[in-house]
Amino acid sequence: MTMKIGLRNLAIVGALALSCMPDAQAQLVTGERGSDDVKIGVAGYSYRKFDLENTCQMLQDMGVKYLSIKDWWLPLDATKEQMEELKKVCASHGVEGYTLGPIYMHSEAEVDRAFAYAERYGVPFFIGVPDYELIDYTIKKVKDTGIKVAIHTHGPDGAAFPDIYKIVELVKDPSLGVGACLDLGHCVRMGQDVAQILVDYKDWIYDLHIKDETAPTKAGQTWEMGRGVMDFIPIAKALRQSNYKGVVSVEFEKNGDNPNPGVCESVGYFRGVLDATK
Repeated sequence: MTMKIGLRNLAIVGALALSCMPDAQAQLVTGERGSDDVKIGVAGYSYRKFDLENTCQMLQDMGVKYLSIKDWWLPLDATKEQMEELKKVCASHGVEGYTLGPIYMHSEAEVDRAFAYAERYGVPFFIGVPDYELIDYTIKKVKDTGIKVAIHTHGPDGAAFPDIYKIVELVKDPSLGVGACLDLGHCVRMGQDVAQILVDYKDWIYDLHIKDETAPTKAGQTWEMGRGVMDFIPIAKALRQSNYKGVVSVEFEKNGDNPNPGVCESVGYFRGVLDATK
C-alpha cells in the first residue's frame, strides 16, 4: 500500500522532527576564521602549462589572492609597460603578483639582470638562486638596491641549496637581506622537523612553498595536502608561534596538465587545518 502525505502534513512532520532534535538551531561561525591569519598563495610553477589569464581565473575561483610570477609569463627582459599590463591582468581577478621567480643566477651579469627585473617590477624581494660563489655579490646587490633575495631550497635531489642550513652557512647573518624561500615538502624529504625550523629560523624566512609528500625520504613526490605523510597541524601552530607575515604558497608539481583539482584540494585542506587550530 502506498501512503500519500500532503505537503502541509509533510511540513508538520518535518517541523516535529526538528523540534525533537537537540540544539536544532543552526550553528554559525562567529568571529574570524583561523585561515584569515595566513596569506595563502600559489607558486607559479604549479600552473606552468597555463597562460596568466586562465591561471588568475582559477585562483579567483578558489579565493586565492597571491601568485608568484614566473618568467614564462613575464620574461626577464620585460619592460615596465609589460609589467604594468601583467599587474592589470592579475588585479582584474583580485590577484596580486606578490613576488618573482625563482630566478637562477650563474654569473654577476645574471645577478644584475635579476635585480634590475625586480626593481622594474617593484617587489621588496624576489625568489632567487645564485651560484654559491655569487653569494657575496648578491649580498652587495641587496645593500645597493634594498631588494631582498629569498633563496629557494631544493631538497635532497642534488641541486644547489638543499635546505635552509646551507643558506645560513653561506650568508651567516640574517640581517644582510638574503634569506629563504623555504620549501616545506623538501624539508620533509630531507628528514627535517618543519615546524621547528619555522620557529628557529623565522628571521631567515621570507617566503614559503607548501605541499604534501608521498614519503619522508628522497623518493617522496608531491601529493595533495592531507593525503600524504606530512602533519600540517604543528606547521599551522608554528606559523602562528613565529608570527610569520609572508605568503604561504601552494606549490603543486604533480599533474602539470591538470593541476587545478589538486591545488583546490590542497588550499581547502590547509584552510581547514588553519581554522581548526585557531
